[in-house]
Amino acid sequence: MSSTEPSATPSPQDALPDRGHLLTEQRLSHSASLDSLSVEQVLSVINEQDAAVPAIVKLVIPRLTKLVETIVRAMRKGGRLIYIGAGTSGRLGVLDASECPPTFHSEPDQVVGIIAGGDGALRKSSEGKEDDAQGAREELERLNLGGGDVVIGIAAGGTTPYVLGAIRIAKQMGAATSMICCVTQDQLSQSGPRLASAALPPPSADLLHSLAAIDHLISLPVGAEVITGSTRMKAGTATKLVLNMISTTVMVQLGKVWGNLMIDMKATNAKLRDRAIRIIAPQCEMSRDAAAALLDRADRRVKVALVMGRKHVDRDAALTLLEQHHQQLRPIIGDPL
Repeated sequence: MSSTEPSATPSPQDALPDRGHLLTEQRLSHSASLDSLSVEQVLSVINEQDAAVPAIVKLVIPRLTKLVETIVRAMRKGGRLIYIGAGTSGRLGVLDASECPPTFHSEPDQVVGIIAGGDGALRKSSEGKEDDAQGAREELERLNLGGGDVVIGIAAGGTTPYVLGAIRIAKQMGAATSMICCVTQDQLSQSGPRLASAALPPPSADLLHSLAAIDHLISLPVGAEVITGSTRMKAGTATKLVLNMISTTVMVQLGKVWGNLMIDMKATNAKLRDRAIRIIAPQCEMSRDAAAALLDRADRRVKVALVMGRKHVDRDAALTLLEQHHQQLRPIIGDPL
C-alpha cells in the first residue's frame, strides 16, 4: 500500500459514535442568531425556552409516581437512594443528596450522590471520566450496594458510558434502577448500537444491554438548547425540577413534613432556629421564648418539640411516641393549626 492510500483502520475520531440524532445535540432555530441579539433579547430567548420545561416535567408524573413509590418502600426498610452522573448531571445529583440532611434531618448515607471523577469534579471539570463504563464499580462496591437500594443514573443525552455502566452494575448487584435523561426512548434505542460499536474506552457491548437494566426510565425531552449541546440549561433545569420532586416527595412520605411545615430539621444555625421557633410557638400556643426553651429541651429537633408541647410529655416519651407511629406526626397530634 502506498503512503498516499487511505488506511483501512479507522482513526479514533472516525470511530466515535455520532450523537447528532439526540435532542440534546440539535440546534435551536430560535437562537440561531443569538450572538447578534441585545442583552435583553438574549435573556428573553432563554426565559422563553425555560418556560416550556415544567410542562414536559408534568408529563412524567405517572412514571415518577412509580419510581418514588419504589424508593419509599426501599427506604422504609433501610434502603438508600443513590444518584450517579457525570458533569452537570453528576453535580445536580450530588447537590440534591447534599441538601437532604439539613432539610429533612436524614442520615448522610440515606441519599448519596456519586459523580464521575469524585468530589473534586464538583468544582473542576473532569468530563473525561464519563467515558469509563466501569468507573463507578469501585464506589458502588464500597457502598455495598444491594437489593434494598435504588440507583438513579442521570445523563442528559442518555449515552454517558459511566452512567449506563453504573446502571448495569447496580442491576447486577440487585438494586432497583432508574435513569433520568432528556431524550426520547426511541433515541436511546438508536444510541445503543452506536455506543456498542464505538471505540471508546473501554469498547464494550455491555453498554447496549445497560438500557435493558433500567427499571424506571424518566424521559424529559425538553428539546434543543439555546446554546447547542449546553445541557446545563433546559436539560439541567428539568433535571433539577425532577430531583427536587423525587427527594421532597420521598421525605414527605417518610413523615419528615407535617402539613407543609419542615418539622424534621435540626435547628443548627440562627436561620433554622428562628424557623423552628416560628413553627413551634403557634402550633403549641406558646410564646416565642417558651418555644425556644422547648426546642432546646428537645435537642433542637422540631418534631420532638411539637410532640412534647402538644402532648405535654418529656423528650423520651415524645421519642417513644414517634417510634410507635413510624415517625409520623399527624397520628400523634393531628392536623397543624
